[in-house]
Amino acid sequence: MKNRGTFIGKAMALLIVLGSVFPAQSQQKKETPQSDYYVAAYVWPSCHDDLLGREKLWSEGIGEWEVIKKGNPRYEGHYQPRQPLWGYEMDNDPEVVERWIDVATDHGVNVFVYDWYWYEEGPYLESALNDGFLKAKNNSKMQFYIMWANHDVKRNYWNYHRYGDDTSILWDAKVDRKNFEIIVDRVINQYFKQPNYFKINGEPVFSVFSIHKLMESFGGSAQETRKALDYFRDEVKKAGFPGLHIQWNQGGGSIMSDEKAKEFRKNVDAMGFNSVAMYNMGGMNEDYLVYGANSVKIREQMNEILDVPVFPCVSIGWDDTPRFPAKGIKDVVHYHNTPDSFAALLSKAKKYADKHPDQPKLITINAWNEWVEGSYLLPDMLNGFGYLEAVKEVMVDGKYDKY
Repeated sequence: MKNRGTFIGKAMALLIVLGSVFPAQSQQKKETPQSDYYVAAYVWPSCHDDLLGREKLWSEGIGEWEVIKKGNPRYEGHYQPRQPLWGYEMDNDPEVVERWIDVATDHGVNVFVYDWYWYEEGPYLESALNDGFLKAKNNSKMQFYIMWANHDVKRNYWNYHRYGDDTSILWDAKVDRKNFEIIVDRVINQYFKQPNYFKINGEPVFSVFSIHKLMESFGGSAQETRKALDYFRDEVKKAGFPGLHIQWNQGGGSIMSDEKAKEFRKNVDAMGFNSVAMYNMGGMNEDYLVYGANSVKIREQMNEILDVPVFPCVSIGWDDTPRFPAKGIKDVVHYHNTPDSFAALLSKAKKYADKHPDQPKLITINAWNEWVEGSYLLPDMLNGFGYLEAVKEVMVDGKYDKY
């Protein structure tokens, strides 16, 4: 018995020593950074094999990677083609998205905004959300919401290698009332009812990219469009929610004339939008510092015009040359386009959120994975994790807070 006791004692001592060298897995597990801010990155779900996409756009079965890989330099030092650190992965693979969710939440990004499409009376590129995000085992760590990307698509817009100079319309984003009601039913039951769907005051957030095409769907009338959106609100309430938060997405944006500003305010009010956000920050310039300064002016103007919340957007850059053979250096953000510059601009968006305590602290980022437009947080071979680290420094670690 004495020898047995000595053995147990030595074994316990060894376990203590080993535990200090090799901590238990539960001790190693990182806690997801908690934040009062909603940092929402747009997800462009084009990089997977989609049946309609294969038929009409990308025949290789790898989605828009087919075009991204063909990006070519237009000037000395131009970073094309873009090279993802993790390779050309499919965005509808749940294991890929699980890694996305882990790295996003570790760095302070806690919402994904999925671009969502409806063409030819059906969904398009929906697999990235349905099969990628919603089947990711860890998706409860991340909230999400939908931006209905209801814009027309010209034949050569998403693959000029296939269509050349053919600018005819491949898909018209206008919908009839029947399809609108199908969309309403689909997003309520397929997405809003998910426990991690993003809500403001309990109301699911639904963003609309093209207000022009939305209005065109209902005869170009703000009043008829309001009736359609009120139908959407009623159906959401019938589903058990207190209401629906409909977000006007301004796309890029620019400084508006007084006349345009009045029209903008009138339409936001007439159709009953609850907030305004942007897909990219607007004011594009070759110099990222000028681009950022322009975007702040645009945001300030919208904030002065409107009574509803205006949520700040920060873009990482802009380079959509893989889509357009004629574009060159003047169409690319290439001066001062660094993670440090992005961090400084993101800090201004954070301060803007702090100065508007009556609205949720929602900040959108263009984008999580807009490889074809040169605006992405995902790590690549040039900057590594630089942009993700910038988000963490500003939104989690509080860099710039005291200044």
